[in-house]
Amino acid sequence: MNTSLEGQVALVTGASRGIGRMVACTLAKAGAHVLANFVHNALAAEETVRMAADAGGRVTAIQFDIADPEAVRAAIATLIEQHGHCDILVNNAGMTIDNLVVRLKPTDWDQVMAVNLRGTFNCTKAVLRSMMRAHYGRIINMGSIIGSMGNAGQAAYATAKAGIVGFTKSMARELAERNITVNAVAPGFIDTEMTANLPEAVRSEYLRMIPAGRLGTAAEVADAVLFLARRESGYITGQVLGVNGGLYM
Repeated sequence: MNTSLEGQVALVTGASRGIGRMVACTLAKAGAHVLANFVHNALAAEETVRMAADAGGRVTAIQFDIADPEAVRAAIATLIEQHGHCDILVNNAGMTIDNLVVRLKPTDWDQVMAVNLRGTFNCTKAVLRSMMRAHYGRIINMGSIIGSMGNAGQAAYATAKAGIVGFTKSMARELAERNITVNAVAPGFIDTEMTANLPEAVRSEYLRMIPAGRLGTAAEVADAVLFLARRESGYITGQVLGVNGGLYM
């Protein structure tokens, strides 16, 4: 399988830790010049840059808030001015505020939507003219198994991730004739900082439900993103690729 992304420019949002960091390093190792977005933690973003360099890749940290449409527009305009094009967009940044709906504040709901759903819209809209002029692009949105299964206490997050599926399919229809593919990757339970902090009883219950008998790794999610980012994946669009060990089929 040819995984070369030489000469391509990729923007990965939320790339300072976890899955986003691994996606940035994986695309960089495949040859892309990766712009790794972060909001607050510059030290973590620089660690992503260092890890990519150690693997022979090139990553540049770029700070902006994906929930702020003007900040996104300005940052991506600068990116395109400096690099000439943006070939790959990975809308990875996300967050959750968990609570039962009866206790969930409207402001918490709005914040989850602003980052997960509006942020995906903001970044996609900002790269489209460049991709349309180039008649080429790969957009990969980060969904979640929770967007399909739902989860008690995560109504806002589940709704946002389900919305990403609808957005992905609609954008795929709009852009297919322009040689721009739009797909989503939907991770299941992945071994990250967040799952590492789960109580042992909860972790054991998740493992019991997963046919593969283990949590996934950030590298496995990143490999799925790389697959969809390849030129050779140009006939795949509007799809949701589950990386969940068989938990949701």
